[in-house]
Amino acid sequence: MAQEAHLSRIILVRHGQTEWNRQERFRGWVDIDLDETGLRQAEAVAARVARWEVAAIYSSPLRRAMATAQIIASRLSLPVVPLEGINDMNFGIWQGLSIGEVKENYPELFDLWRYSPQRLEIPQGESLEDVRKRVVATIDDLTARHESATVALVTHRVVCKVLLCHLLGLDNSHFWQIAQDATAINLFEITEGKATVTLLNDTCHLRAL
Repeated sequence: MAQEAHLSRIILVRHGQTEWNRQERFRGWVDIDLDETGLRQAEAVAARVARWEVAAIYSSPLRRAMATAQIIASRLSLPVVPLEGINDMNFGIWQGLSIGEVKENYPELFDLWRYSPQRLEIPQGESLEDVRKRVVATIDDLTARHESATVALVTHRVVCKVLLCHLLGLDNSHFWQIAQDATAINLFEITEGKATVTLLNDTCHLRAL
């Protein structure tokens, strides 16, 4: 008799809005809190995630992600486990700068970011490939640890985008073809080592805000 395939589900959530999101500043590893809109978004996504039977909640250790995860966790009576592997991209010398400031001071690098993001290497920071490698390794570990369970991850736009590129069989040149809005939900199911994306950038929970 063939063995039954085990199905794991990952609920991948981008954190809520921060003031630097509104200002279009590169955030990276700078630790910023959610703003008032971000807190309301987190409450809305928490009500949505609570519909699933979630076995564990993991979060980037940065405050904007942890705060979003803690609001979700309060609905589920679960602890939040910080996970370095899903931390935001380190934007190096760009961290804290606005898009306009980066355009003005690093025009060639900014053009790479906009048109060939897979080729960009920011001084003192990470590349998309650096982020992708650590994120994929982290997800592989989590799915092995939580076989046949549903887990929630709260993380950042870049992390979500490179992971979704990986799951969809796309290289990082497709980075800008995947949208990830504040508190967007992505759902993917993994069975026999293969992933199926069943929700992508879903923000239905924000309609009432």
